[in-house]
Amino acid sequence: MKYWINTITKEHVLGGIEGGFTQANHGSDRVLKKLQNGDAMLFYSGKNSFDDTEPYQKFTALGIVVDDIPYQVTTTDTFHPFRRNLQFLTIEEAAIRPMIHELSFIKDPKHWGFPFMRGLFEIPKKDFEIIARACGVEFDDFDE
Repeated sequence: MKYWINTITKEHVLGGIEGGFTQANHGSDRVLKKLQNGDAMLFYSGKNSFDDTEPYQKFTALGIVVDDIPYQVTTTDTFHPFRRNLQFLTIEEAAIRPMIHELSFIKDPKHWGFPFMRGLFEIPKKDFEIIARACGVEFDDFDE
């Protein structure tokens, strides 16, 4: 089992929750191919919507991958993104700032937002558990 963070706006997170899926990195399948059935994914939303200028900076969802390979959909004539199916858990949103110094994937607290620029990326289990707890989810032995 692996642990991931997907960086997308809250508006897109809500659409994914409603549809039971996630997309990443502008619809690319490159990183989605690395996901395995049963992997856990947290969603970080730096903004509420793409056009929003105000920072949001919260973890907004948590889901478990429930399929085996990416699949492609047509959303417009020119956009055909790849997706993965997720089962979403009910969580409380959690602001990132109180946990910046606890998370090992953040190497420089002064530039804490840098890792999120990667879109979808893997994190250590310990970091996942810190964030999940902040979202009101306890995982004593999450990967068993």
